[in-house]
Amino acid sequence: MARSATKKSADIDGMKDLFGEPELPSGFRYLSDVISDTQERDLVARFEKLDLKPFEFHGYKGNRRIYTFGHRYVFAGQEAREDARIPDYLKPLMEIAGDISGTPAAGFEQIMVTEYAAGAGIGWHRDRPMYEDIVGISFLAPCALRLRKRNGDDWERMSAHIEPRSAYLLHGKVRNVWQHSIAPMDVLRYSVTLRSFRPGHGTQEEEVGGARKRSARKQSSSA
Repeated sequence: MARSATKKSADIDGMKDLFGEPELPSGFRYLSDVISDTQERDLVARFEKLDLKPFEFHGYKGNRRIYTFGHRYVFAGQEAREDARIPDYLKPLMEIAGDISGTPAAGFEQIMVTEYAAGAGIGWHRDRPMYEDIVGISFLAPCALRLRKRNGDDWERMSAHIEPRSAYLLHGKVRNVWQHSIAPMDVLRYSVTLRSFRPGHGTQEEEVGGARKRSARKQSSSA
């Protein structure tokens, strides 16, 4: 079971740190120590047994490896599986995502496990428009989560230090306006990314839409 993180919550909206650094963008939230050392070791042992594959983008293979579960789980470089359900050992991480975001845990219908080997990072990007909230949980080593947005002909840049066993949320402005990246590290690190879907893209909406289409086809064929 995940630790209660209520007392270790830090909503970064509108805050400046002790050294007067600029406030981080609206919608960023951070929780430290959301899991214990023992939980971290147990989860990493499970991650090591997954059939991790290099992340592919437009035919290019990244230097990080991934394994995904849940709704619309198939990413480039992965093969469809008969059973892509989210395993029970990841359910406590869904609860953490629910706590930090205020979204019901069940709303995080897709989970990605990422292995960052020494020298691996992730470039500048925004997550696909179908996703609503993005929650990241960090394992084994700290990292620098870098943020940037266009400001005229230049970029406005910020960064957040992410400790192992912590979680962060990208919501609203920081998720929709800002790009983010992970700086390459010189040690092994894992992360789990949990994503909720915008209205119209989740499992329930697609099941309802599919039922309507099947009903319409039946009515058309019987007419």
